[in-house]
Amino acid sequence: MSNPTSKPTSPSSSRPILIVSGVAAAAVLLGVVSYTATKPSSPGAAGSSVAEVSADPSAGVYSALEAYARRDAADKLALGRADAPVVLVEYADFKCGYCGQFARETEPALVRKYVANGTLRIEWRNFPIFGEESEAVARASWAAGQQGRFWEFHKAAYAEGAKEKGFGKDRLAALAKEAGVPDAARFAKDTDGAAAREAVREDQEQGYELGATSTPSFLVNGRPIAGAQPLETFTEAIEAAAKSAAAKGSGAKGRP
Repeated sequence: MSNPTSKPTSPSSSRPILIVSGVAAAAVLLGVVSYTATKPSSPGAAGSSVAEVSADPSAGVYSALEAYARRDAADKLALGRADAPVVLVEYADFKCGYCGQFARETEPALVRKYVANGTLRIEWRNFPIFGEESEAVARASWAAGQQGRFWEFHKAAYAEGAKEKGFGKDRLAALAKEAGVPDAARFAKDTDGAAAREAVREDQEQGYELGATSTPSFLVNGRPIAGAQPLETFTEAIEAAAKSAAAKGSGAKGRP
């Protein structure tokens, strides 16, 4: 079995976009190095290798990468409080099998444990790297989000066996219906509209700026994690980030 990250099939997809800003360029370098460092070391043990997470809450955290969290309260593709102390940014493709594994097996546990109590916010980024159908379903997920049904669409598109059925136009309409999107005509129009294309492009470019070349890829308060790692990897990273955020808050209150 392959390494628990899915890689783009197009050579052009794997080249990070050039960044003008020195800070952003540093983020690319740090992102590439850290993603390489956190990839599981045992290709034959997909889903069983754990990325290194130090007890030091600042280890492997890059302040330049924390800015990738948007914290926009109006973001329809986000879950949790905009002011949550920890933000998990997820770059994923609906045609990626390991993204589906994370969505079905790991993410629901994080939502129950951390989003529900206000500790965690999850921000989705469409990062389509597997061709036209990837692009189409990414736009469709955005369109579902415009009617408040992104996460329901996300669940339907990542259901066991869903990606094997493809993401053609009829299939996307069926997924929208399953997700409870109320206005099918608006959904179809939004899916093919310029706003959806621009939103997906913006997410995709952010992923490339970060240095991500595989899916799923994550940031937890500036700490990169690559692949559908076990639940423990994410809980340890979230706990460390929450601890660090609390310490920073206490320090700010203690200063004159």
